Amino acid sequence: MLMPVGCLSTPPADNPLLLRPDAPRTCENPVLISPGTPSPSAYAEVYEKVLNVVDDYFDIAYTNRYDGRILSHPKIAPGFERPLAAGSPNFYERALATMQTMRYRCQVQIRSAEQGGYLVQVIVYRELEDLGRPSRAPSGSVFRDSPTIDRQFEVVDPSIPTDGAWIPKGRSVELEDKILKQIRRCQFE
Repeated sequence: MLMPVGCLSTPPADNPLLLRPDAPRTCENPVLISPGTPSPSAYAEVYEKVLNVVDDYFDIAYTNRYDGRILSHPKIAPGFERPLAAGSPNFYERALATMQTMRYRCQVQIRSAEQGGYLVQVIVYRELEDLGRPSRAPSGSVFRDSPTIDRQFEVVDPSIPTDGAWIPKGRSVELEDKILKQIRRCQFE
């Protein structure tokens, strides 16, 4: 068995293949959609097609045609256990979503552009679930320190959010690009 020794144990620092910066954005955000001359029917067409594309990835929580906003419900990111589910656009994101609970939220804004047409901006937020301890971890000891008689009841109140704690982890530029490319491929007349 041969093992590299000394300087050959790590790749050289000037190796460009191993040093990968963050993935550059391949699609501008917001993207300009020009269905022709701006009109109410052209805006309705753009809005419906953008809503249709976003609906493929997320469940819609709020939509307002007059404001040009589309907001989604949070969606748990699919990992390797769900290979055909939309979301998690690359291998790294799928691996991350397999090992820990990640979720995405999407916001879309459609507004008219000065040069004609419409600007469609897509923002996808990525969040990590904050758990006190792993949810399926076995107990560390056989003997419990606290008595089991003290029961704590869960209060069900609609004014108290039961969503749990989520840590913001920035934006998912890859998923934004994927959605924007699909919007740009739509056929507008």
